[in-house]
Amino acid sequence: MARILITGASGLLGINLALEAKRVHDVIGVDRGKLKSAPFRVLHANLLRSGSVNSILDSTRPEWLINCAALANLEMCEEDPEQARLLNTELPRELAAACAERNIPFVHLSTDSVFDGTKEGVYTEEDEPNPPGVYSQTKLDGERAVQQVNPQAIIARVNFFGWSLGAKRSLPEFFINNLSEGRNVNGFTDVIFCPMWVNHLAQTLIAMLEKDLHGLYHVVGAQAMNKYQFGVEVARKFGLRESLIEPQSVERSGLTAKRSHNLWLSVHKLSTDLGREIPSFSTGLDGFYTQFQQGYPQKIRGYQQATT
Repeated sequence: MARILITGASGLLGINLALEAKRVHDVIGVDRGKLKSAPFRVLHANLLRSGSVNSILDSTRPEWLINCAALANLEMCEEDPEQARLLNTELPRELAAACAERNIPFVHLSTDSVFDGTKEGVYTEEDEPNPPGVYSQTKLDGERAVQQVNPQAIIARVNFFGWSLGAKRSLPEFFINNLSEGRNVNGFTDVIFCPMWVNHLAQTLIAMLEKDLHGLYHVVGAQAMNKYQFGVEVARKFGLRESLIEPQSVERSGLTAKRSHNLWLSVHKLSTDLGREIPSFSTGLDGFYTQFQQGYPQKIRGYQQATT
């Protein structure tokens, strides 16, 4: 059993990672005040406040630290690039340096969207990133900052789906919420990605720490698909009307932040170094649906601090 400190514990990855990890490990989550009565220890803190990182590490003395804190909303990053820089670049730098000083294995979560998506075929860890927007640029800057101050860190480029505290943070929740109400939605046919069920991602990150891996990895799903296909698969699994999903180009979406068309990332390095296959998309979707049947979305919603 290891003591794991998880920053951004109320986010989509943070909450699911904490719940997955606590089955075996001692989990401490750091959150700015969204969580209440979670089944693991929670520290309410602003990590951007001077001295906060060192204070938390010295008081909790974690054996591993996984940084899930980020400003991940692409439109918000475009509107407030300074906040994006602080959360996506400067905070990871500070966390990585503090962990290096204390010999604490550190995992930093980055994104598949550091690539501009113009390559034909699969991106590997050797390909040169070319971020298309503020979010992806600040995340790439965060990768490089972490590598600079903590060469032993794990940097994981991810794309994941799962149940969130507010039931609105992930792509399948978008499809389920709208299709359940009989609303038409768009599914982008020209955005390719490799979604991984967040619980599989959590298990994989812990396995990487247990294996004492280091460096840059693509930690995404083993299957590439477009977002329209993803929506259809979700609709079929949940018994919703897939005909309500309209195929559309992302270029006609009206979204402010530019999206990359091809984010097909190779997981060969990851599966080789872990010595096992990456779980399939269908297995992840089955697990996501089973959680729905068991009332998991309502359960985690109960961990959210009521807003006034």
